[in-house]
Amino acid sequence: MKTYLPKEEDIIKKWWVVDASDKTLGRLCTKIATVLMGKNKPIYTPHMDVGDRVIIVNADKIKLTGNKIHDKMYYRHSGYPGGLKEITCGDLLKKHPERLIEFAVKGMLPRNKLRKIRMKKLKIYKGSNHPHKAQQPEELNI
Repeated sequence: MKTYLPKEEDIIKKWWVVDASDKTLGRLCTKIATVLMGKNKPIYTPHMDVGDRVIIVNADKIKLTGNKIHDKMYYRHSGYPGGLKEITCGDLLKKHPERLIEFAVKGMLPRNKLRKIRMKKLKIYKGSNHPHKAQQPEELNI
């Protein structure tokens, strides 16, 4: 028996839109990472990009459980001595809610060469409007 490998013309890529209002961050991002990888399709192949594109709206209305708003920290370093910057999850949610979802989804994708390609297929918006109406995205119920 031969292993089935999908060809590029066999892969059908769809657009999905997800409303993030009143959704828990981690539970939402696991579903989105699954769709970006294509694990929800029967033709999933780990070394090929078979995933769909995902649009997330209302990113500023996402919900965090527990004390993550005050306790969870995000760090970055400038590369210079004493250049460690930190921001709490609550401050990041106020300033850049798109980055909060982006960091969560990026951490759930496999760390390989397809990660950057899959992250480009993720579009995140603060409000309920998005410029991808022409692609006719379908509602993804999570």
